[in-house]
Amino acid sequence: MNAIVALCHFCELHGPRTLFCTEVLHAPLPQGAGNGDSPGQGEQAEEEEGGIQMSSRIRAHSPAEGASAESSSPGPKKSDMCEGCRSLAAGHPGYISHDKETSIKYVSHQHPNHPQLFSIVRQACVRSLSCEVCPGREGPIFFGDEQHGFVFSHTFFIKDSLARGFQRWYSIIAIMMDRIYLINSWPFLLGKIRGIIDELQGKALKVFEAEQFGCPQRAQRMNTAFTPFLHQRNGNAARSLTSLTSDDNLWACLHTSFAWLLKACGSRLTEKLLEGAPTEDTLVQMEKLADLEEESESWDNSEAEEEEKAPVLSEGAEGRELTKCPTDSSLLSDCGNWQPRKLSVFKSLRHMRQVLGAQSFRMLAWHVLMGNQVIWKSRDADLVQSAFEVLRTMLPVGCVRVIPYSNQYEEAYRCNFLGLNPHVQIPAHVLSSEFAVVVEAHTAPRSGLHPAGCEGDQSLSKYEFVVTSGSPVAADRVGPTILNKMEAALTNQNLSVGVVDQCLVCLKEEWMNKVKVLFKFTKVDSRPKEDTQKLLTILGASEEDNVKLLKFWMTGLSKTYKSHLMSTVRSPTASEPRN
Repeated sequence: MNAIVALCHFCELHGPRTLFCTEVLHAPLPQGAGNGDSPGQGEQAEEEEGGIQMSSRIRAHSPAEGASAESSSPGPKKSDMCEGCRSLAAGHPGYISHDKETSIKYVSHQHPNHPQLFSIVRQACVRSLSCEVCPGREGPIFFGDEQHGFVFSHTFFIKDSLARGFQRWYSIIAIMMDRIYLINSWPFLLGKIRGIIDELQGKALKVFEAEQFGCPQRAQRMNTAFTPFLHQRNGNAARSLTSLTSDDNLWACLHTSFAWLLKACGSRLTEKLLEGAPTEDTLVQMEKLADLEEESESWDNSEAEEEEKAPVLSEGAEGRELTKCPTDSSLLSDCGNWQPRKLSVFKSLRHMRQVLGAQSFRMLAWHVLMGNQVIWKSRDADLVQSAFEVLRTMLPVGCVRVIPYSNQYEEAYRCNFLGLNPHVQIPAHVLSSEFAVVVEAHTAPRSGLHPAGCEGDQSLSKYEFVVTSGSPVAADRVGPTILNKMEAALTNQNLSVGVVDQCLVCLKEEWMNKVKVLFKFTKVDSRPKEDTQKLLTILGASEEDNVKLLKFWMTGLSKTYKSHLMSTVRSPTASEPRN
């Protein structure tokens, strides 16, 4: 996250001061924040945690370096600083953390080295400790503008037995130029910064109680109540935060906390670039999810009404009520949301082609693309679900209707993927139909039935697959264009499985665009058949198999797209000016 986190203090002698700040650097370190030390030189502490390597490089400057650094530094002069205004000792170059994952450096020092950043932090410090405070002066607040950045500020008090009112005023601020990102990070920043503040206040409270127990200041001040205030304050200079908390490693701990805060806050929110409109698959999935939610709400409402009508039920009645729930597997499978098994039997389309053989796979793929019913018979339900999970990738989401496993035959209008128990009898007209294909997985001893690439597959070595259909696809048949391109990608061993999957996604999008054009041309514009044939020729889909494929895929168009087309067609006539 490109931001700066800083700890600020309101000094009674010098006003608002920046004590400690941490910034993110994507470029080489600025002069003074490491002084060009090679790794391992002058490092007092070095530790790794969560991918961040922290090093505290402490090396005294030479007099010349100290003079040049002070003259060029945008910070206040030493004469304008007291112990309460100073965090790091003179000559301390700061703390540096290296994020190995992103090659980003987190640098902490008292003031930013860049003059413009110093001005932004300085202004935010003054505002957080003067005018931009919440009621009670302790708590979070947001302010800023486009020019000076936007600030999340949390003010708080630290106990000090020697301070006026026994407490001193501090604030932790986070500055960045992205207002939306900072607002979205409000809950995260509030919780983590509140934790840092609680730790500081807890340490200071222990020191305060110990000092009060040894030398109570309230009674001593009551005895000197008439001493002039200015004289009292001059002898009571501000104390450093390390003295108030009795923690010599305070600044190193704050650097670690601020660096982690910047890294974690930048990692929790990610930006995603959406190129163009959502795909048809995405729209269909959203629509099915909405239908599921409506269906679940209707079931909840109906159950609530029944409970109001009959609050007391016997055990038998309760059992009968439970049978009304939608237990049919088709209701779940129609939504396309059933999850694949963790150990998939078929790993990809290429793997299935190797197992079934080129000719049988082509026949099966042809029926899948045409929208014919694919029946898979096997004792192993995991095998059937794995096969359907692979085959469904060839179709748009809206064209997939699955019943993963059933003990009775289901008609083709209910599902185009049907898994059956081997003992289920398939009607004779289905077996002889040209609109169905049956894949039977017979148990067989391991033999030379499988190709060489599948010999080591123990999950498939015990099966023999037989693919039959009333309309077998001839090897010399042209087939749909998308099937030929798909087989060309599957047989190309230079393409990995991931690349083949992306090729298939591109092919489906290409042909879904043709489906959209055909739908608008025929269903919305109602063009004649002659014009439709010319359009198919232009689209390169005039062959019989391509036409069948387009008509089947047309059933998978989302309701959103169809309603959008209808509203677009009607809007010009509705918006015509009246005479």
